[in-house]
Amino acid sequence: MNIRSIFKVVLAIVLSFTLIFALAVIVLISVIRNTTQQALQPVEQVRDAIATQSALFFNPTPTVLPDPVTIIYEIRSLARLETAQYSMEKIITAETGQNEFGFLFGDKLLFVAHGKVIAGVDLEKLMPEDLWVQNGILYVRLPAAEIFITTLDNDLSYVYDRETGILRRGEVNLETLARQAAVREIEKAALADGILEWAQLNAEAYLSRLFRSLGYSDVIFVK
Repeated sequence: MNIRSIFKVVLAIVLSFTLIFALAVIVLISVIRNTTQQALQPVEQVRDAIATQSALFFNPTPTVLPDPVTIIYEIRSLARLETAQYSMEKIITAETGQNEFGFLFGDKLLFVAHGKVIAGVDLEKLMPEDLWVQNGILYVRLPAAEIFITTLDNDLSYVYDRETGILRRGEVNLETLARQAAVREIEKAALADGILEWAQLNAEAYLSRLFRSLGYSDVIFVK
């Protein structure tokens, strides 16, 4: 064997040992890294737990309450809050010329009136000073309930009977007068039955639920 062949054999052996050594180093580094990560994992978990607890302690979950003045403008956008409705029937008698000559010139009709009355609270009248927070309690001063509309149902209202004198064709405005009287009587009956009190209570119940949904746990309505 000549010197060149011996040199090639030695070089192959050296390269083989170098490759084996490099692989061993790579494996050793990988083992050390995995071992280090496993050793540090509990420390990192403790660190994360401490950070979480510190965040909760120094930055507790905030309690957010809307500004009552802002709520004023939101509520006023509702305008008229209808909270009570009455439907009723009234019998109205309208007559004219009912004297000793009534059989000649008189006019009399019987009107059956069906109508409804709607009441509620006009939130346009709510002012910023009508809402305030004290000791965590929201105090509200609502406007007084009022009648919004009283109207007749023309489909259900009708003239039941009418008698006119022999020499008279009938008073042109008599049915109109009967209808106007019916509207007044229906509204009067609703007021006597307590529609405004009912409307006020319903408005307070509705707005109380609204305020609680906005974050106010205690709501008190004052006069």
